[in-house]
Amino acid sequence: MTQPLLLSVKDLGISTVQDPRTLVNQVSFDIGLGEAVGVVGESGSGKTLSALSILGLLPRGVEVVSGSVTFKDKNLLTLNNEELRKIRGNEIAMIYQDPMTALNPVMKLGKQLLEVIASHGGINESSQNQVRALLSEVGIPDVNRAMESYPHEFSGGMRQRIMIAMALLLSPQLLIADEPTTALDVTIQQQILALVSEARKKRNMSMLWITHDLGVVANLVDRLNVMYAGRIVESGTVEEIFRKPKHPYTAGLLSSLPTSTGTNRERLTSISGVPEKPWLVGNSCGFAARCSRAQARCHSEVPPTVITDNSSVACFFPLGGN
Repeated sequence: MTQPLLLSVKDLGISTVQDPRTLVNQVSFDIGLGEAVGVVGESGSGKTLSALSILGLLPRGVEVVSGSVTFKDKNLLTLNNEELRKIRGNEIAMIYQDPMTALNPVMKLGKQLLEVIASHGGINESSQNQVRALLSEVGIPDVNRAMESYPHEFSGGMRQRIMIAMALLLSPQLLIADEPTTALDVTIQQQILALVSEARKKRNMSMLWITHDLGVVANLVDRLNVMYAGRIVESGTVEEIFRKPKHPYTAGLLSSLPTSTGTNRERLTSISGVPEKPWLVGNSCGFAARCSRAQARCHSEVPPTVITDNSSVACFFPLGGN
């Protein structure tokens, strides 16, 4: 990676507080200045928890037990709530999966947007114009009406546009997007992806995009981290991973993508079995029970992460290897 580092997550471990269960295990990844990085994996793989830990937003009963999250030479895990509050929304912003639960249902949207500005330095005469300009940029057709409306008066796609405007208000250096297109139909999904991509490039922001769909991030990010059962099993550039995946799980995800060409529709390929719970993996490869290449050692040893150039894989028998 040629860009200077903006965020560095090292050996991150997340567990439940009572009856400790490992949810995220030794996760490491970096994001450079102006770089877009994706984290992809099935539900329960630890993607969202890893992202929430960056801003200290883990749910009650879950805590970080190891590792570091360094943002501009500061370990965010050592900051108190007041110090983190100054960073949230200002230097690091987040777009959540469901805007209806992220927005206040009983507060007008204009007031909610202005509240973001007020929490980081106060409102001035230009604040209203700043909010209106952002709403217009993200494609809200009637800005004045939007300012006086409540969240339920807008469609899911429009609410997500408002969430994007809220995240961009203070021009953060890092934008975290937690599956913001999951609940949207395909047409609206593509509009949101194009909007976020354009806004990121315009501001030269770094981005962390969380998703379970490899197809979503194909043209959106520079590098990918593939997570399974609380671990990163493969990482590399988008081109490398799509052209020549090394981990059997990554190959399975790619083969399950529908094709957009051809007249004959074929049944989608699926990965057999169900994802392993991270706390049940123990000293083994979490994907072993679902992997056709698994051998005895896969069920009794944790595969080490082998780093080659700008890519890595955690597998005893990687594709293209032995």
